[in-house]
Amino acid sequence: MDFNFQLVQDSFPLLLLGAGITIKITALSVAVGIIIGLFMGIARIVRIRIFRIIAAIYVDFFRGTPLLIQIFLVYFALPLLTGQRSDPYVAAISACGLNSGAYVAEIFRSGIQSIDKGQMEAGRSLGMTWVQTMRYIIVPQAFKRVIPQLGNEFIALLKDSSLVSVIGFEELTRRGQLIIAKTYASVEIWTCVAIIYLIMTLSISRFVAYLEWRFKTDDKH
Repeated sequence: MDFNFQLVQDSFPLLLLGAGITIKITALSVAVGIIIGLFMGIARIVRIRIFRIIAAIYVDFFRGTPLLIQIFLVYFALPLLTGQRSDPYVAAISACGLNSGAYVAEIFRSGIQSIDKGQMEAGRSLGMTWVQTMRYIIVPQAFKRVIPQLGNEFIALLKDSSLVSVIGFEELTRRGQLIIAKTYASVEIWTCVAIIYLIMTLSISRFVAYLEWRFKTDDKH
């Protein structure tokens, strides 16, 4: 059985469109995850017990259940809340964003706790409130330290975003499935899909490494 390179060439533009959608949904989901994760990460370490409990329940639930189940829950639960049919795009970003937020919360928690306690004391001694000290001193330093972990989370979610194909969202994996359904060329298409994923993840890894180097260089000056 010969490898059909012509089919790969003809299908490549459609797969690239799917790859673009994959990157878009991943970027939006991680953005949502960073916002949620930052607040939940802080909530995990504050002295107010109810905040710690809520954050712990959120993190444990979304880290302890499969993303596929979370996608189904969001996709079928939204119509019950809104009274309208769930949009796959909204459901995909919501589920992936909530899932990412749980992992990002732990990333920020560990990053914040790695900052010397003297930084908080110094900020408070300058007349800053606890919130101001976190905003202007602690969080910026923690963010620099967790860049590699955030990059790993982006890559992990990029690959896991293929699960949204189960609700009909036409990202890269779904595009591959649709092409295979028409051509039956599973080997050629899945090989091409795998290569595109590899190119995307390697590119992100290089970009994250550059950011890490850049921040370390800035800290030395």
